[in-house]
Amino acid sequence: MGRGGVSRVAQATGLSRSVIAAGISELGNRRALADGRVRRPGAGRKATLQSDPLLLKELKHLIDPVTRGDPMSPLLWTCKSVRRLAGELAKRKHRVSHQTVASLLHGMDYSLQANRKNKEGARSPDRDAQFQHIAGQVRKQQAAGGPAISVDTKKKELVGDFKNNGQEWHPQGRPEEVRIHDFVIKELGRAAPYGIYDLTANRGWVSVGIDHDTAAFAVASIRWWWKAQGHRRYPKNRRLLITADCGGSNGNRVRLWKWELQRLADETGLAISVCHFPPGTSKWNKIEHRLFSFITQNWRGRPLLTHASIVSLIGSTTNQGGLKVTCRLDQERYPSGVKISKAQMATIRLEPDLFHGEWNYTIHPHNPIT
Repeated sequence: MGRGGVSRVAQATGLSRSVIAAGISELGNRRALADGRVRRPGAGRKATLQSDPLLLKELKHLIDPVTRGDPMSPLLWTCKSVRRLAGELAKRKHRVSHQTVASLLHGMDYSLQANRKNKEGARSPDRDAQFQHIAGQVRKQQAAGGPAISVDTKKKELVGDFKNNGQEWHPQGRPEEVRIHDFVIKELGRAAPYGIYDLTANRGWVSVGIDHDTAAFAVASIRWWWKAQGHRRYPKNRRLLITADCGGSNGNRVRLWKWELQRLADETGLAISVCHFPPGTSKWNKIEHRLFSFITQNWRGRPLLTHASIVSLIGSTTNQGGLKVTCRLDQERYPSGVKISKAQMATIRLEPDLFHGEWNYTIHPHNPIT
């Protein structure tokens, strides 16, 4: 631009004359711009790991799972947040920000993760075989047009203005206030939701009990489901297949469970086949992730104020797969500690399967309907 050009560019761009002059000088230096570079080799601040080669080693030592058992580990009893890690590194003469720590962790393929329930304890040698047996029995029952249901008791819930995990939309700064301490309100007690999930129809039934979670309550819930829905959906059926956990009110060793199932079989004329999941594998029960998980999502962040509100929240549960749920309040009393004698057990028409008869069995009615 000739004489005065630098001044005119400085005035138009707001840059100082010295900066513009330095730019002209760099443009005239062909070597500085070789290979598409915009700076001379060696310009800029050194990378953190170049200026502090021991940083990565120290960071690995702090987060190494082995150090959890080291009583000298400074973070043994603390949360390993990036800010806490950066602070501990600073104590060791490493100048590093928490953003850099996060970047280094990502570079080492670390990420934020929660605990995962994956350990099943003692593993039965026939665990997988039992899974295959259950799947085969369900397919066979469905092919015959009969009902196959998954049953279990959902986690008991405190009734009242208690905190319920999760979040719900509210006006900003106006969260719903609940009690600080989770002490049972004597007048309301706890709710015990017992669920029945129809594996074929994708329909759920939940009985909300207000008394003890016993085998009598479990079978009463199945009885209500059969009277209200089951016999209408499967009018020509003479066999009911139940998949259940090995423990709890419907455990395979609970005498009252089998006694009450015999009563149900006699009332309905159904042969009731039961397949229990092996011990420690309750999470594989279909009702857990096809019904209970959606109930939990539906009432998240909402205190379960009354039994009526619990019934309404459960009954309004749906999902994109077309799930529908029916819920009723069971106000009957189910005393605990009921004993079934050996003589009573001998009257049960129980037929164990050839494969693990303690897990798989059928209870026949005394007077089957022909």
